[in-house]
Amino acid sequence: MNDPVSNKSSDGKTHLKVLTNMTSQEVRAMAREYLMPAVFNYFSEPLVLRRGAGLHVEDADGNTYLDCFGGILTVGLGHCLPEISSAIAEQARTLGHVSTLYQHEWIARLAQAVAQKMPAGSGLKQSFFTSSGTEADEMAVMLAKNITGRHEIIALRHSYSGRGMYAVSAMGHATWRPIPPQMPGISLMPAPYCYRCPFGLSYPSCDVRCGDDIKEVLATTTTGAPAAFIAEPVLGVGGFVVPPREYFQKVIPEVKKAGGLFICDEVQTGWGRTGTHWNGIEHFGVKPDIMTFAKATASGLPMAITVTTPEIAAAFKGLTLATYGGNPISSIAALATLHIMDREDIPARSARLGSKLRAGLDALKDKHALIGDVRGMGLMQGVELVEDRKTKQPATQRANLLLNVMKRRRVLIGKGGLYGNTLRVAPPMLVEESQLDELLSHLDGALAEVAQATV
Repeated sequence: MNDPVSNKSSDGKTHLKVLTNMTSQEVRAMAREYLMPAVFNYFSEPLVLRRGAGLHVEDADGNTYLDCFGGILTVGLGHCLPEISSAIAEQARTLGHVSTLYQHEWIARLAQAVAQKMPAGSGLKQSFFTSSGTEADEMAVMLAKNITGRHEIIALRHSYSGRGMYAVSAMGHATWRPIPPQMPGISLMPAPYCYRCPFGLSYPSCDVRCGDDIKEVLATTTTGAPAAFIAEPVLGVGGFVVPPREYFQKVIPEVKKAGGLFICDEVQTGWGRTGTHWNGIEHFGVKPDIMTFAKATASGLPMAITVTTPEIAAAFKGLTLATYGGNPISSIAALATLHIMDREDIPARSARLGSKLRAGLDALKDKHALIGDVRGMGLMQGVELVEDRKTKQPATQRANLLLNVMKRRRVLIGKGGLYGNTLRVAPPMLVEESQLDELLSHLDGALAEVAQATV
């Protein structure tokens, strides 16, 4: 195995090489020995990546893939964009780290830039920076409990908020809850999952019954005085489930009437991903009290944000800090990312290319009976696979197989949903039309192959 510190300088000292030449097999063997087995990887043999450029990544064995999942929507624009990489490198040579005990120019500039992207009329202006979506959501819950003086939180089934104590306790997926819930006072209400309606109804004749259920939840599973309702505009890990347009307009007024706040989790949907608007919630005509962001914020560097109103922010009187929150390198990466997003008008671009992607996926649904449902917004599209469209039996094993077939075809996509049967297609938002055509062509062939397979 190659020694990663074998380069020697004139002073005779060894120095870490930026790139090694370990094979995929060598990396997997080392990972098996030294990484906790709880870490979840796609594929029976995890993909070992070495390089990335734009929408392409290269594995340790020299194979190149079209990346249409972007590290769970985290590489929002593309891998290693020169403009962003240069800004990161320059900052790393200038000032690499200060904790929030000190201030620096870039954290202030970033907070200002974030405030300018908030929904009009929301009053959201002040930010707290952390390193992950988990931390951002935990901070949002703390803020809500602090200002309301209450402790109960209402979340959605099929939701996912990370891996902290609150997040695991509020998890809407049994598979992501390895330990019993530890935090009391959390209620899970039915998800607005039209394809698998928990009430057995159909939209729009259902009159959005799932939204009306907030009254039942408040009356039966809480004291009637919640601190907050937290929801993603589009359920990410839940399988890109898109609520009916009227959903939040039914839920939020009831939460507010009960004295609770609305926390909007934009960790996956933020920064133009859903098209037309900078924020996913803007499609639904309601205003959050607190919003959270992570994923695509800094093009892969650890960066998460909790944004709220000055009133809610000022009510938090205790001491708090984030050792890595808003550090100079992550901040400059986020500013460079937002600069490109502005220049390229990412919300409009996601709407235009998302329409093309959706049309292509709808055409595949017409062609392949394996597809039960296509849903999503902008460049965030889900394809739910079923064994039979009438029974809607989840085609979980075929979804696993399809990911492997797509890998063999050198295209990477994700999957999710409670049953693990929903393909998640979310390419970096600088994707070109020709790359969407390539994706759809390979998906067409993979669906035909998987439909014939014995599983």
